Amino acid sequence: MKTAFAPVFDAATRLLILGSLPGDASLKAAQYYAHPRNAFWPLVGGVLGEDLPTLPYARRLERLKARGVGLWDVIASAERSGSLDAAIRSPEAADLRGLVERLPALRAVAFNGGLAAKLGRRILADIAGVELMTLPSSSPAHAITLSAKAESWAILAKHLPDQPADR
Repeated sequence: MKTAFAPVFDAATRLLILGSLPGDASLKAAQYYAHPRNAFWPLVGGVLGEDLPTLPYARRLERLKARGVGLWDVIASAERSGSLDAAIRSPEAADLRGLVERLPALRAVAFNGGLAAKLGRRILADIAGVELMTLPSSSPAHAITLSAKAESWAILAKHLPDQPADR
């Protein structure tokens, strides 16, 4: 049984990015998006205009929160051999509604990949005032170019505060 990490958020979170379930490299490192070929940190760093991949992990999370970005996964736990979403069996949903209700500033939820979107949209479909967006997966298994992914991920910028918080 593989389990998700705790969510990363605070009361100022305006944009919540939801993946499916951490892969083996992430679980081993106890860090979101730890696989060296996963493009999450370069993609979100590009949106924020910050070089997140060069920062220590704890500082990356601080910078996300300072910019109004939260992280979590749509699956709380599941059986999975390896790291591919296609191998997920018996998924248990995370309490997305419970988290969203605790985020008064939330304006958008972005799903990192197809499975996250499929499961997450079922749970959050009727949440008022929150835009739901599906992004191409940052996983190296999703074989489109980084520039194509970055072009799609750029839409996230419209949901960020005009001025980042000082943290």
